[in-house]
Amino acid sequence: MAGGGERSPSPPSVASPAKRRRSPDDDQPDTSQKRRKDDGLHIERNVLHDNWDDAVGYYNYRFGELLHGRYEITAALGNGVFSKVVRARDLKAGKDDPEKAAIKIVRNNDTMYKAGKQEVSILGKLASADRGDKRHCVQFISSFRYRNHLCLVFESLSMNLRELLKKFGRNIGLKLTAVRAYSKQLFIALKHLKNCKILHCDIKLDNILVNEAKNVLKLCDFGNAMLAGMNEVTPYLVSRFYRAPEIILGLRYDHPLDMWSVGCCLYELYTGEILFPGKSNNDMLRRHMELKGPFPKKMLRKGAFTMQHFDRYLNFHATEEDPVTKKKRG
Repeated sequence: MAGGGERSPSPPSVASPAKRRRSPDDDQPDTSQKRRKDDGLHIERNVLHDNWDDAVGYYNYRFGELLHGRYEITAALGNGVFSKVVRARDLKAGKDDPEKAAIKIVRNNDTMYKAGKQEVSILGKLASADRGDKRHCVQFISSFRYRNHLCLVFESLSMNLRELLKKFGRNIGLKLTAVRAYSKQLFIALKHLKNCKILHCDIKLDNILVNEAKNVLKLCDFGNAMLAGMNEVTPYLVSRFYRAPEIILGLRYDHPLDMWSVGCCLYELYTGEILFPGKSNNDMLRRHMELKGPFPKKMLRKGAFTMQHFDRYLNFHATEEDPVTKKKRG
């Protein structure tokens, strides 16, 4: 995933979007050959000028493009539901040896913009509580608006843990010494999140980055993060393989949901295998119980979604999806 960063920043600010200038002749009828020619060229320039986004609002960047008069795009780092992420050189940091940055370019629509602003707020809170950059959350540098897209600037790191596992531990996992070192750093990050009363809500190998030397780990991608408290109950929070049972059952959740995700990640790092590779929420619950035994009935009675997976006697009801019709069957 995307890199990101947090270097003792001042409170992030978001610039207001630039307004597109409108010609007074845009709505006037053609009255001459010259006017038709001029208007045709004028409209064509606008189409080219405004054709920055694709059909669903992702920004169509170009390598070598200069963002915000400062960041030169040099490589693609990945795409997500909310954004595209690119690597860039910070030309104002030093002409001889410009620093690298990772820039998250949020999709251009109101929902994504609001989510991006919330991420900026959360990143600012985490950064202000970690001035020394010791809590293993990626360094957030700044944010700005560019062609109606909210852009978030982070430190640039080497690769994520899924890429690292494929490169150095495919099917066999990493050495215990490496897993132990990464575990300690992840627990420091979790403690920092708890102190700041923030839930990450999407911890997985893709959202954990390492530096070039592979000895420092940073938690990244706070696009789904939220403040701890009375949050909306939803069965699809967190990526499925790392989703805690309280999410699936519709129970109140708090910081333990991130701890559950970290536990799944550490198992995967050490063994090279996914701990709970369920095909659905129902299959996830089945796998949880195969490993840990039945859920307490007191816990099940409190779940908003319990009856989707259990009968009235609280016996588990396994369901499958028909490969042809895609309908669930018991």
